[in-house]
Amino acid sequence: MSFRTRTMLSITALAGLAACSTENTPTAVVSGGSASRDGSPATGVEMRFTHAMVCPTAGPNAARCHSWVRVDPSSSRPLATGGPSGYNPIDLRTAYSLTGTGSSSQVIAIVDAYDDPKAETDLAVYRTQFGLGACASTGATPCFRKVDQNGGTNYPSGDTGWSEEISLDLDMASAICPGCRILLVEAKSASFTDLAAAVEQAVALGATVISNSYGGTEFSSEGTATYNGHFNHPGIAITVSSGDSGFGVEFPAASQYVTAVGGTSLSRAINTRGWSESAWSGAGSGCSRYIARPTWQSFISDCANRSVADVSAVADPNTGVSVYDSYGVGGWLVFGGTSVASPIIASVYALAGNASSVTAGTSYGSYPYSHLSSLFDVTSGINGHCRRTQTLCTAGSGWDGPTGLGTPKGLGAF
Repeated sequence: MSFRTRTMLSITALAGLAACSTENTPTAVVSGGSASRDGSPATGVEMRFTHAMVCPTAGPNAARCHSWVRVDPSSSRPLATGGPSGYNPIDLRTAYSLTGTGSSSQVIAIVDAYDDPKAETDLAVYRTQFGLGACASTGATPCFRKVDQNGGTNYPSGDTGWSEEISLDLDMASAICPGCRILLVEAKSASFTDLAAAVEQAVALGATVISNSYGGTEFSSEGTATYNGHFNHPGIAITVSSGDSGFGVEFPAASQYVTAVGGTSLSRAINTRGWSESAWSGAGSGCSRYIARPTWQSFISDCANRSVADVSAVADPNTGVSVYDSYGVGGWLVFGGTSVASPIIASVYALAGNASSVTAGTSYGSYPYSHLSSLFDVTSGINGHCRRTQTLCTAGSGWDGPTGLGTPKGLGAF
């Protein structure tokens, strides 16, 4: 993918939003002062950056990755720096009250399309920078493993956009659960068929959690075994990003077998927690057109079908995370999008380490619904125009579309 083909977006911080916007393009509220020493937003000043979609398009029956990268406004190329300038592992773990480093018995599978030939070496740079320990593909039980969708080493063609997505996913898994093993499964294309095959391969190779940072337009046959059935794996927690185009539902986030992960703006704050969150305007949400409402969402009267999202994590590119990638421009980049949130939540499941014993409902999306005290409720922010009810696009007390039930407050909800 040429960087010149990327869809550009200037993200402007907006204050005082009181009603649903009619726009579905991501905007952001950044509350905070001057930037912190690591470059991440603090308190007291409005900040604005220019971002581009990493995967701006998807063909028929295909998905695009859900990440945004900070770019140089003069060249539209990803803005690479010599050191990290977004949120780092300590920031994320502190913001979400996470402790412990995880266990090698937990395998976090990252499913993406195309190949990132620098995946392992780039991951090593990230982990070294933040003191997370080595995660190499050597040894009897390697920390890192990369396979194609058939479980072999016949990797697909490379793609600079999806390689950025891969680097983002691997780095977030390391940030949240540095003691977990990581399995990267590369689909040969972004088609739903190939991505589903990659999910099945992750299951076959022993994944305990699987993160999917992609999605596409809903379609009438999505609920069939041909598509939705590939996410039905009891004993394995599967997360899917909700989308980056604001109000509206995508597949596979609509699947009742997954935890649909929405997005927030995460900022430092002078309060007991030390952080504040609001709904990110780009986070996908709403009612599925084709997948029936699961029993554990029966209290949501706004939708006759499956509601999105279930939970959320940071996704606003203006409050983005540090990632290292050298296959494209090369260097330290800052990313947002619900592609950030999905691997974070997957890795929280891995850090908790109890996916195989969870029996509530038929989906791990159901588990947080009975553990509300272990979530930070996000009560402000909007993501678009709601035709039926404000709950689907406006954050508020309890469940709402953009942020679901909220964000992790420790491990109790996972």
